[in-house]
Amino acid sequence: MRIPVIQGVIDRRILANYRVDPDCLRPLLPEPFRPKLVEGYGMAGVCLIRLREVRPRGVPGVLGVSSENAAHRIAVTWEEAGAVREGVYVHRRDTDSRFNALVGGRLFPGVHHHATFRCAEDAGRYEVVMDSDDGVTSVAVRGKLADDLPDSSVFRSVADASAFFEKGSVGYSPGRSGGTFDGLELRTAEWSVRPLAVESVRSSFFDDRTRFPEGSAVFDCALVMREVRHEWHARPAPGTSPSDP
Repeated sequence: MRIPVIQGVIDRRILANYRVDPDCLRPLLPEPFRPKLVEGYGMAGVCLIRLREVRPRGVPGVLGVSSENAAHRIAVTWEEAGAVREGVYVHRRDTDSRFNALVGGRLFPGVHHHATFRCAEDAGRYEVVMDSDDGVTSVAVRGKLADDLPDSSVFRSVADASAFFEKGSVGYSPGRSGGTFDGLELRTAEWSVRPLAVESVRSSFFDDRTRFPEGSAVFDCALVMREVRHEWHARPAPGTSPSDP
């Protein structure tokens, strides 16, 4: 899918991360993707991202649009051109933008489902609640900024967690045609995260015991990014030649 480079600002991005039994992730991943492991665990989660000033590169920011979005994603690796690549496989995308839901997977990569978001932020505290119109997906995260990760996290430090998720800049999701992938690469002007001490977290995806038996998907940690200028670049399907402006 050929689109212009899209630029904007990440106003707020929360990464709510679960450590998962990799045997539960493998059936969810099509070829050529494999779970990327940390201390023997797969890493998956929900990206809750508010974007603003989103527009084609070169268009003034005042003409850009804003949206709330959610992506359920799994950290993955795959082989390409004889090398191991890293990124994420996005199981599902949700958005409060009816435009994104209409044209996603058609005019730009990524099929989106329309959803309602309720967000509150004050003095370092965050709460994001999302419910999809089709009733399939719901998410709720509440917490406050912190200095350190939970002691139970598989990551040894904030720096380790930051480096892990920074490598997940390329994401693939199912296309509208069966067996196809839509690819997007996030490029940021800078990369900086802070831990979020989560007071409560809920995800219909990870709480589904038919998909993840008790104890197979456990909340690990959450990170927050704010005020980051970024670009979205379309990426070709794995194993094809890139053509990037």
